[in-house]
Amino acid sequence: MKKTLYIMMILIGTGIFITSCKKDFLNQEPESGLLGANFWKTESDLKQGVVGAYRSLKDMGSFSYWLFGEMRSDNTSFQYNAPQRGQENREQVDEFLANSANTLLQDFWQQSYIGIARCNDVLDNVERIPMSAQSKAQSIGEVKFLRAFHYFNLVRQFGGVPLRLEVTKTPGDAKSKGRATVEAVYAQILEDLNDAALKLPASYSAADKGRVTSGTANALLGEFYLTQKKYAEALTALRKVTGYSLMPSYADVFDKTKKNNAESIFEIQYLGSNPDLASNFMYQFAPFNSVQYVTKDPGTNLSFTSGWNTPTADLIASYESGDARKDVSLAEGFTDDKGVFTYAPYIKKYNQGFVQPGQTDVNFPVIRYADVLLEIAECLNEQGFVANGEAFGLLNQVRRRAQLPDKTSGNAIPALNVSSQAAFRQAIDQEHKVELAFENHRWYDLVRTGTAVQVMNAHGQREIAKAPAQYPAGAYTVTSNKLLLQIPQREVNLDNLAQNPM
Repeated sequence: MKKTLYIMMILIGTGIFITSCKKDFLNQEPESGLLGANFWKTESDLKQGVVGAYRSLKDMGSFSYWLFGEMRSDNTSFQYNAPQRGQENREQVDEFLANSANTLLQDFWQQSYIGIARCNDVLDNVERIPMSAQSKAQSIGEVKFLRAFHYFNLVRQFGGVPLRLEVTKTPGDAKSKGRATVEAVYAQILEDLNDAALKLPASYSAADKGRVTSGTANALLGEFYLTQKKYAEALTALRKVTGYSLMPSYADVFDKTKKNNAESIFEIQYLGSNPDLASNFMYQFAPFNSVQYVTKDPGTNLSFTSGWNTPTADLIASYESGDARKDVSLAEGFTDDKGVFTYAPYIKKYNQGFVQPGQTDVNFPVIRYADVLLEIAECLNEQGFVANGEAFGLLNQVRRRAQLPDKTSGNAIPALNVSSQAAFRQAIDQEHKVELAFENHRWYDLVRTGTAVQVMNAHGQREIAKAPAQYPAGAYTVTSNKLLLQIPQREVNLDNLAQNPM
């Protein structure tokens, strides 16, 4: 993504209302959404508004996305920090004990709707700006994709949510029409993604790498259909994702010098040299007792903000012998300067060094081509198992990159023998789990495949058995009701929303 785009993101984050602040305070027009009606005059203004919509992903990518998409699954948990007990709200999410008063649910909800409001701002003002039809179409496509992305996350986590599709211009507009049905939210997502896929370009010049493309829209559309078990429609969308390829090695995918590479379909952009745009995943995911031995940054202390999204024993055991992805993705502990090893699993995937103390340059992957290949294989299998057919070729393409042998139907090695539709489902689940570990897919995969309750209850019992005194009563008691998060109580009160059952 070009440097000027980062500069615009900085301006949006630090001085978004500078223009209006020059006016007499009492004579300012009401501001809504991102920038207010006074702002939207030129093509540059509109482009800044689009960048503001992208920027809404930055904070969520740094925390909410992995908290609810990965740490809520069997892939990761947390390192219990006995001296620091000020982060129980994070632990409650992992333990399925988060209720409507948990502030992290409010953060996820509010930040998502801020992102949606920024998209609505662009859509409300784009037609008044003198600019080419092509530029307008691209801007509309970008924010419609982003709006669909936010709603797709919201509906999968909360169920039916309010559909806010217009700019809030007066206090009277602030109240929603209540929770829309899941079907209505899905219909809006579908409309936005279809329009985005038509309006977005297939690629950009190097200067604009990082923006969403038609391939990005079709990839999310494929996952959208897959979530609803509409396999034919999913397959049609996923086959339109072209122009991408697997990187030669798994490590290449996450190398910060190879951002927005051939495999990247969509990733959240971070700039380590600016504190407002930097990422800090390696600090959050490092064991809190690892000092600088994991981060190699003696200038940044680790405390209660570290030791999160910790790889579980379940995940570690999932890797096959020789899987090249394991060493890239995680470590099972760290060694201090005296050569003493401490067992404390942590994520290595985003451990790429720092630019300034506490600031890293690492992007966060949202959609990769490897995921598209596995989803196409899943769709083909669900439409009918074909021994050693196309689905096997796609599955094994991903496995070969991980330096693993092919799985085939009739293989003489039992662990590599996949001879039925059910067995292929298990093979796809396994590959998804380790290929996309720590990329915020696991929870959504468990829910859409209908295995979340069974998997998470079994996983929870194994977690509790390791340290029973550490967990409060009711931890990891997962029911179908708990597959949805509680609506934040503040939203229930202010907007008179119906609550999800516990």
